Amino acid sequence: MQMKCFDEAAGYLPDACFKAPPDLGILLGSGWGASLEADEVIVRIRYADIPGLGSSTVKGHSGEFMLYRRGGKLIAAWCGRRHYYEGVGWEPVVLPVEILRRMGCQKVLLTNASGGINPALRPGDFVIIRDHINMVGNNPLVGPHVEEWGERFPDMTEVYEKRLAELLHASANRLGLRVMDGVYAYTSGPCYETPAEIQSYKAQGADVVGMSTVPEAVFAHACGIKVAGLSLVSNLAAGISRRALGHEEVIAAGEAAKPRMAEFIADFISRI
Repeated sequence: MQMKCFDEAAGYLPDACFKAPPDLGILLGSGWGASLEADEVIVRIRYADIPGLGSSTVKGHSGEFMLYRRGGKLIAAWCGRRHYYEGVGWEPVVLPVEILRRMGCQKVLLTNASGGINPALRPGDFVIIRDHINMVGNNPLVGPHVEEWGERFPDMTEVYEKRLAELLHASANRLGLRVMDGVYAYTSGPCYETPAEIQSYKAQGADVVGMSTVPEAVFAHACGIKVAGLSLVSNLAAGISRRALGHEEVIAAGEAAKPRMAEFIADFISRI
């Protein structure tokens, strides 16, 4: 990856972004864009204006950065993400995490919409990610070693920090939300998976499947940032669902779950 890309992005952001480390960084996936509640917005910038990031090309990703306060906490939120399948390389995918690292952020919440594989799941459920399976066989740390990003061979035994997962569970329990721990299978996209692929992922222990989150989680963990992962089950995966899959279903699920998503994130912020 080109460090110049990250330098230019950081240089574009106002000084207010680097005055104090955020208490939490948030990266919002499909359908999660309207789930933030701010007491005071300090900075708001469109992705299109940030060098090296660019506008999101996926519906359901609003594409703006916000630095705001909520309940006395300073939050740096990326409303939408770039995906590897968009074909513009790893830089825009992990740029939000690299900026959080430069801001001094020590905790990040990664959210996404996923397809349910575990038969206990139904659309509208939440899954707290405890581990993942990288089906892509590639990750953003491939390439020359950058010392600022940690060791050359980072340990991945506990990518998703247990204490943050416990806080997510506490929030879900207080709000009465349907939630379970699960393993997230990461695929490159943009195609949805075949029924045979889903059965293969199920046999390997996956509970949900999606096209994001793992690159950012791997990068953040390698850099020493504590990671929490939260997935909204937007649909049942191929072969489990009896109908054809489409992105509109993902957007509709996010819209229906918006009040619960907002409550979930707000309560979690209050606990960090």
